[in-house]
Amino acid sequence: MPDKKDLDPNVAPPSAKDLRMQVLQREMEEMEKERKLKALDEKKHADFAGDFLEKHVSEEEIAVVRRLVANAVKDGKFEAMVYSFPSDLCTDSGRAINSGDKDWPKTLQGKAKEFFERYQTFGKPQGYKMKAMIINFPGGVPGDVGFFLNWAPDDA
Repeated sequence: MPDKKDLDPNVAPPSAKDLRMQVLQREMEEMEKERKLKALDEKKHADFAGDFLEKHVSEEEIAVVRRLVANAVKDGKFEAMVYSFPSDLCTDSGRAINSGDKDWPKTLQGKAKEFFERYQTFGKPQGYKMKAMIINFPGGVPGDVGFFLNWAPDDA
């Protein structure tokens, strides 16, 4: 806002049209900013999906799972979410997981399928249990899937 000493009472204020144009310009700048953020999010999702569907589980990802389990144990917990991914990367967009269908593992693809197979090979024989859950519902639809490892005793 201009200082009172800079205000010339003889100069007309900006026109209503000029003010509307300023508001419109701000709205357009905000829309452009949102468009760029959305494009960036879409690119990140596409990059993640490409990596998820085409590459294998890395040693680093396995190490992250082990760290998450170790940290949960340090905190006195018997369960940890060890992996998450968008439900639209399941063949049914997460419907089987969301409804508790016993055949939900058949809907997995890419790294999620590989993680589940690793659980079947290494985790289950060691007494771990695994469950998959939809962990968020943006806009009321299934969002991300979380894989949870559990090592609680069966009688607990």
